[in-house]
Amino acid sequence: MTFPHLPSAPDVLEVAKRVVWFEPPQIAIADTARFLAYLMTYGTADDVAVIRKYIEESSFAEALDAAPPGIFDERSWAYWNLLAGRYPPPALPDRQLP
Repeated sequence: MTFPHLPSAPDVLEVAKRVVWFEPPQIAIADTARFLAYLMTYGTADDVAVIRKYIEESSFAEALDAAPPGIFDERSWAYWNLLAGRYPPPALPDRQLP
């Protein structure tokens, strides 16, 4: 799965500052799949609208498949899977311990 790179546009960086508040926005958008997982969990409808200008709708469904464990909460996971046509949603990604 290859995700498009998000541009370092001012509106994208502003969204990144809000949804991935614990690291610099340039680092946050470097891994698109991870960034989308945070956006889909913590972003507002306006935040999502900004990012939709730069990526295809299918990237949101692909981000569900590539979601790192520990980012999505149950409510966000159920919502985005429903939008992707997946009902009932699959299990949340979980950590694999050795």
